[in-house]
Amino acid sequence: MIRFPTSLVVRLAPLALLAAGSPVHADAIADFYHGKNMQMVIATSPGGDYDTRGRLVARHMGKHIPGRPAIVPQNMPGAVGLQAANWLANLAPKDGTVLHMVMQNMPAHQALGGQGVHFDARKFNWIGNTSDSPSVVNSWYTTGITSIEQVKTKELIVGAPGTATASVYYPMVMNALAGTKFKIIAGYPGGNDVNIAMERGEVGGRGSNTLASWKTSRPQWLTENKIHILVQVGLKRHPELPDVPLLTELVSNEDDRKVMAFISADVAYARPVATTPDVPADRVTALRRAFDATMKDPDLLAEAGKANIDISPLSGEEVQEIVASVLDTPAPVIERTKMILANEADVRKLTK
Repeated sequence: MIRFPTSLVVRLAPLALLAAGSPVHADAIADFYHGKNMQMVIATSPGGDYDTRGRLVARHMGKHIPGRPAIVPQNMPGAVGLQAANWLANLAPKDGTVLHMVMQNMPAHQALGGQGVHFDARKFNWIGNTSDSPSVVNSWYTTGITSIEQVKTKELIVGAPGTATASVYYPMVMNALAGTKFKIIAGYPGGNDVNIAMERGEVGGRGSNTLASWKTSRPQWLTENKIHILVQVGLKRHPELPDVPLLTELVSNEDDRKVMAFISADVAYARPVATTPDVPADRVTALRRAFDATMKDPDLLAEAGKANIDISPLSGEEVQEIVASVLDTPAPVIERTKMILANEADVRKLTK
């Protein structure tokens, strides 16, 4: 008979219990999800990057969730992300059967005390993020503007979806802190509407879009130089935009940099997925690990590659921490940012 040292037995006992309990735990998750239809709620109309990514994840994630549920995409446009986020917080089933491709500016909008917020992004269970592609501000080629320095001497009219989005915020903070002369037309229903407005000559640029979205939705505009990237928003310069300045690089004052850094922070989770508050912890964990596996799924990566969809994921735990840090931004930075964004002189609401 082999006798193991007592200390080794003590160390191995919890592992044996965990191993014995794991199948039961996994079976409980599988039993819950088996035969169910989950929802993937997308806060935009069909088309565009959020919709494309939400549907891509929905097609592949179910097979990585124990019980292999089907995931059905559902578009829920309204108030540029607010309607879907409020629905997720207050009306959606809180059982782990709903996923939501959240508009990236929702936590910052909450931190700024924005109107229409009936959710707490801290309480969402963040499942993961599909991309940290930088946001960019661009001009249309017919304007003749090719650099951000030119916008300091010549007015550039840019279009923006909604009225409380990054497409409004970025030009406004640059006007206030970097001396640019952006004029913003806000209130377009979505990003595709701004793209059409650029083609028609109604606006001379777009206040924000991700580089990944341009590569997916309008790659020919990049290759044909129909759009010029003036500034990028992120934590560091993207390898494909080595000569384009960061938003934080446009200012030298430390207080100004803090505002720019706050405005830039949500780019770290450019296309995140969350589920409702109050979901049982074991289901949240199962969904997070399923998301992680989905981001490595060869079928998803092959489909993403064919469609030029950038996949640069973060785990749900990482997104949860970054969202909390955005919401914990010091009050003086928040108040200064709110004062800048209150300047209605830079913004004209779309009336048609």
